[in-house]
Parts: sequence; structure tokens; C-alpha cells
Amino acid sequence: MHAIEKIFAKHAGKSTVETGEIVMAKVDFAEINDLYLQTVYSFYEMGGEKVWDNTRCAFVFDHYAPCPTIKSAQNHKEMREFAQKNNLKYHFDTNAGVCHQVMPEAGLIYPGMIVVATDSHTTTHGAFGAVGTGCGATDMATILMTGELWFRIPEIIEVRLEGEAPKGVYPKDVILAVLSKIRADGAVYKAIDFTGSYVENLNVAGRMTICNMAVEMGAKTAYMQPNQAVLDYVKKRAVRPYEVEYTDPGYQYSESYTFDVSKLEPELSCPSSVENVHTLSSVVAQGPVKLNQGYIGSCTGGRVEDIAIAAKILKGRHIPEYTRLVVISA
Repeated sequence: MHAIEKIFAKHAGKSTVETGEIVMAKVDFAEINDLYLQTVYSFYEMGGEKVWDNTRCAFVFDHYAPCPTIKSAQNHKEMREFAQKNNLKYHFDTNAGVCHQVMPEAGLIYPGMIVVATDSHTTTHGAFGAVGTGCGATDMATILMTGELWFRIPEIIEVRLEGEAPKGVYPKDVILAVLSKIRADGAVYKAIDFTGSYVENLNVAGRMTICNMAVEMGAKTAYMQPNQAVLDYVKKRAVRPYEVEYTDPGYQYSESYTFDVSKLEPELSCPSSVENVHTLSSVVAQGPVKLNQGYIGSCTGGRVEDIAIAAKILKGRHIPEYTRLVVISA
């Protein structure tokens, strides 16, 4: 079996699982962002009284931070009341950061777990050897009540990344190159396992960036076998014991793609689709493009490492009048 299948089997109390099989599996952690107040309403509508485990779920206020509308402020108010009523151990308010960053920092993400959140980019946590996936408000309410959810065992695609990236080529460029090949619908309800020498040598921030964007190809979850950088990171933080799962030798993927990272150059995702990827040089060759606003950060690339690189590039330069640069740290 693949490591992903082993994780599902273990959480479903089974010895083996097969592609396409539907299982009921225990969830290790559930996260709800501030777009999903409906989760609270659904919880009560289905007869919920108290969450199944107040140490295994959290609200993260990161989409409305600070609140831009009265409605979003009301969302926060009612979610804070729910968190207080259930004595949630973890509640990340507007001063904390983006959900996919604050949870690993808090030690809530570790190898071998299943984490479900009301956010499609929960695939990020595959960077830690975890199964991370998104769900809607009603499914999340079910998790809050029972600690379980149904899953269909996905087909698993291998994306092998080999070689060393040239100067100026970062993990975001790599995943955009992958996206241009597999396309926005190429992995719908499938899992993507990122393998190869590039992945093995990648730091935690880079691994998170690549897994984060797996969902842009429709992936249900993403996975990377934990390397030493991940194990060192988790060892310092994990709030629970964990076990790393390994894929059996000779495992047969449903599809396999190989990319030579050493041949890539900076990439741009252009309007009006995320899969409309072109090299920076080809875009520049068409003539200058006037920029009104630049944006650095959020959950894909807002970590310290990302902002440090941006700061180095921008040092000694100035933002033109009537042009904006927005930096949102994760």
C-alpha cells in the first residue's frame, strides 16, 4: 500500500484499503476558518451539544482579519461564543496568522495524521507526511459531533521532481510548471505524491508551498515522505505522539510524471486561469506590463523564508506613486 492508504486504513480500523473504497475514518484534527459560521449552525441543527474533543479542533480567523463587514464581524462574534462554550484549547484569532501556517507552528500537524479543514488548501499538510483535505460546513459539523468522516480512497499520482533548481527558481515556480502539465482538472479527487531528489532536499517552507497548490489541480490531498527537515521541525513542536508511514516498495501509481527541475525558469500564472502558465522570459518578451499592485504572502508563500527573499530583492528600491505592494505574512 501507499503511505496515504496506510494512514486511511489505520484511522478506519482496517488492515488494508483499496482505491475507490469508501471508509469511515477517525479525524485527528479539525479546523474551521472564519468563512464557515454555517458549521456552527449545522452542528446545532443536527443535534450537536458539545464537540467530540475540545483539544482536537480549532477556529482560525484568517480570511477576515480585520473584519471588512458587519457580517464578518458577526461571524467572529458567534464563533468566539461557540469556542468559549466548548472550551476549545486552540483558537487562533485575528492576531495569529493563516491557518495552514499557525497549525504546524502550534505542533498540531505531524506525520501519519488525518487533518480536515474548511479550506481547500489543506493539502498543504502533506508536506509533513499527513493526509490533509478540505470539506464543507455540514461535513465539518459531523466531525465536530463524532470525530469521524467518510472518505473515498483516492487514486494516487506520482509527481517526481528531480535535480537542483537554478538560481531564481523557487518552489512556487516548480509547482506552476507541474500545474501547466497536469492542468487544473488533471487530479480531481486524486492524491498527488511528490517524490524525487528535489523534494528530499527541500526545506519545510518549500514543501508547504508545493503541497499547498496541489488542490489547484483538483487534488483531494497531497503527500511527501517526511525528510529530516520535517522530522526536526515536528519533533520540536508536536503535541501528540506520531508515526511516519512509508510506501511499500514497488507500489504502482495510477499515473506518473517526471520533471527536471534544473531545466526550469521563473514561471507566471497568467489570466484568466491558474493553469495558464508561461515562463517569465516569454512574458517579458511581449513588452512591458504596467503593474498596479503586487501581492506577497498568504498561505502559499507568506513564510519567513519567502518574505526574506522578497526583502533582499526589494532592498534599496522604491514603490512608484499610485502603485501598491501588499505583504501578508502567513
